[in-house]
Amino acid sequence: MPMDSAIQIVTTMEKRADAEKIAGMLIEKRLAACVQIVGPILSAYRWKENIESAEEWQCLIKTRAGLYGDVEAVIKANHPYEVPEIIAFPILQGSREYLAWLHEETHG
Repeated sequence: MPMDSAIQIVTTMEKRADAEKIAGMLIEKRLAACVQIVGPILSAYRWKENIESAEEWQCLIKTRAGLYGDVEAVIKANHPYEVPEIIAFPILQGSREYLAWLHEETHG
């Protein structure tokens, strides 16, 4: 994937305040053009041989592929979970204007 390609990174956390903190850091550092905080959502998962469920807040982070490593580092340094969800999806299509704005906002 080209370094300039648009991607969406997803992470979840237990507290809305943590989601807002990470979102603010990513926007301030120009590592993301937009972070949408969705929630609360219900997550079901297996953790250390137990089936768990938890209410969480999901961050949908719009950025460029070349910034993935920096975004991951900010999330890991500020995330309360031992193993946070950090996954990225390519944005295959989008309006020309939106994608231009995304690139402009992440080229500080």
